[in-house]
Amino acid sequence: MPGITGIIAKRFGEEQKAALQQMVKCMEHESFYVSGTHIDEHLGVGIGWASLQKTFSDCLPVWNERRDVCLFLTGEHFAEHQSELGELRAKGHQCETPNTGYLVHCYEEIGLEGFLEKLNGWFSGLLLDLRDGKIVLFNDRYGLKRVYFHEAAEAFYFASEAKSLLKVLPKLRELDLTSLGEFFSCGCALQNRSLFAGISLLPGGSKWMFSQGQAVKKASYFRPETWEQQSALNAAQYYEQLRDTFARILPRYFSGEQRVAVSLTGGVDSRLIMAWAKRGAGSLPCYTFGGMYRDCGDVKIARQVARLCCQPHQVIPVGREFLRQFPSLAEKTVYLTDGAMDVSASPDLFANRLAREIAPVRLTGNYGGEVLRSLVAFKPMPVDPTAFEPGFRNYVSKATQTYAQELNPRLLSFVTWKQVPWHHFSRLALEESQLTLRSPYLDNDLVSLVFQAPPELATSNELSLRMIADGNAELSRIGTDRGALRCSIPMVTKLKNLYQEFTFKAEYAYDYGMPHWLAKVDRALAPLHFEKLFLGRHKFYHFRLWYRDALAGYLKEVLLDPRTLGRPYLLGASVQGMVKSHTSGRENHTYALHRILTSELIQRQLIEQQ
Repeated sequence: MPGITGIIAKRFGEEQKAALQQMVKCMEHESFYVSGTHIDEHLGVGIGWASLQKTFSDCLPVWNERRDVCLFLTGEHFAEHQSELGELRAKGHQCETPNTGYLVHCYEEIGLEGFLEKLNGWFSGLLLDLRDGKIVLFNDRYGLKRVYFHEAAEAFYFASEAKSLLKVLPKLRELDLTSLGEFFSCGCALQNRSLFAGISLLPGGSKWMFSQGQAVKKASYFRPETWEQQSALNAAQYYEQLRDTFARILPRYFSGEQRVAVSLTGGVDSRLIMAWAKRGAGSLPCYTFGGMYRDCGDVKIARQVARLCCQPHQVIPVGREFLRQFPSLAEKTVYLTDGAMDVSASPDLFANRLAREIAPVRLTGNYGGEVLRSLVAFKPMPVDPTAFEPGFRNYVSKATQTYAQELNPRLLSFVTWKQVPWHHFSRLALEESQLTLRSPYLDNDLVSLVFQAPPELATSNELSLRMIADGNAELSRIGTDRGALRCSIPMVTKLKNLYQEFTFKAEYAYDYGMPHWLAKVDRALAPLHFEKLFLGRHKFYHFRLWYRDALAGYLKEVLLDPRTLGRPYLLGASVQGMVKSHTSGRENHTYALHRILTSELIQRQLIEQQ
């Protein structure tokens, strides 16, 4: 994905310059990326970047008028840009374009602390202040725009992608077993670790300062307590402020010269955006990811929402063409995200490539449930322990304990400071490799307010449904994909809810959740194509069936390879048995196969072929 990378060293010579070029090259994934480097030998720093064309940060490096302050930023800042530009011009600054370029002047006017607290969005960056020989590495207060780093005796290395560090530091090409155990259990590494030994993550809200001859000063410009310790509002106050805040911030996410499209689902969060977007008829393209068996609930509902808002809508199908491309998509998914996202997200890579053709900016309801309703989106999952070498099983089981220690009783705090940077980052990194992703639900103003929600409303859908009705009454009359409705008809709504829940659980049971004994029955009855009865009602991807049939050849090619079966943390004979029993239809090992296939692609692409 777009990002920054660099080296801060006591001496910046030819060796460091060559390493920096290699680090940047690792982040140049698509033809529509632009990149560059800047080196200041006096400060001992070299920085490189890769950006999507015509985005907020496609203007690096940016200097002040006296060329003694330089800013490098990846990501976006969501604000009332014209107002901020006007204030800066009134103070004599030369700034016309609402992009990263004007932010360097904000730093000049309000100083480091005020500048960092002002930034609103997902970002990371580096400031060079030549006036006092200072370098500042910083990131957003959630840590969502990830920065990997490694501290060595001779230099400090950092990058938005771990592969940049792995490329120039061969000693780091080793999996961290604690993190790998957490990946198998929880789907991500915890506690600001990466999957690689010796590479850590910059904590959210960091401002790390470097000066020649001095140790790095590791400080924060934001602490969670700032939001957590606010007093709760009463229900009426909270709703009024929530509605007004959402209406005020939403226009920020339509800013810029690039075309914006909304990815619609059947839930409440993308619909809330549509209810308050207030865009002219036909001006806001919408799309939904669809499957190969039928129009899923997301597609049916999104189509109605777009029609009521007088906006165009289309379906991006994930079907046979995706299956044909799966080997390359799976490998690319793992490579682009440094293994943080497993191969189950390969349909998202496929769909987001097509979404870019509709619009280079994708506005989404992602994180709405997490922020407005404290939705916990990941937890330890049971993994068949027979696949692992006995010593490694301890790392997998320990992940459950670590997760329990990190699970804050105040769920919103857990979601904001841990789930967002550890779990949600991986899918965002994949999506942002293809387009610019935006969501209003992590806006600083909104999240700060939600920490003031009265406890009885902290996990409820009620306020979101009410806000939809206030923004567009017609949209509130459409039930969600799970049957939620603002104005319900007692018996009718109850029956619809029960039906939706039944189909949701039935689809899961037929796909990921199918027990081994039933897999045998399903295989025997395959000519009857029961998948057409259960699948595609809520999901657009169905890996249990795909691994058994269309993708079985690739699965066997990779996982039955002696290299895979010989990995020290796996029991080769058990993995071999899992692959054969799943592809023959005797058992269901979808979840474990996702993780094992991903770990093998990490080995081959990020460790062995660097």
